Amino acid sequence: MHKPGEIRILALALIQDGERIFMSQGFDQKKQQTFYRAMGGGVDFGETSLVALQREFQEEIQAELTNLQYLGCLENIFTYNGQHGHEIIQLYKCDFVDPKFYQLDQLEFNEGERKKIALWVEINCFKSGELKLVPEQFIDYL
Repeated sequence: MHKPGEIRILALALIQDGERIFMSQGFDQKKQQTFYRAMGGGVDFGETSLVALQREFQEEIQAELTNLQYLGCLENIFTYNGQHGHEIIQLYKCDFVDPKFYQLDQLEFNEGERKKIALWVEINCFKSGELKLVPEQFIDYL
């Protein structure tokens, strides 16, 4: 999370393989709830959202992206671990260059000092409400 009162600009990727989608898993300690969101990260000053998305995938999981297609912009106002957050999300649809990523069940990676997990999730698990997708507007793009 960033400083309270700050709006964060993110670039996130929806990477789909048939009926599954590549997601990062998170956990809200206050709500005691697991959630899933598209991977990507913050856009730095002077950087386009497209460049930020490619950089984040290189930094976090050493992956190159291809077939990048801009889907739209989402605004997300939320509470995470008891703190209010506000994000503007530039959303892209894309694919992995290296086919090995489609063979993985899950992948551990570091985001700063935090250990995280990325994994393939069946889209129907989000549509049925079995798993929590954040922000919920992502479902409109699946």
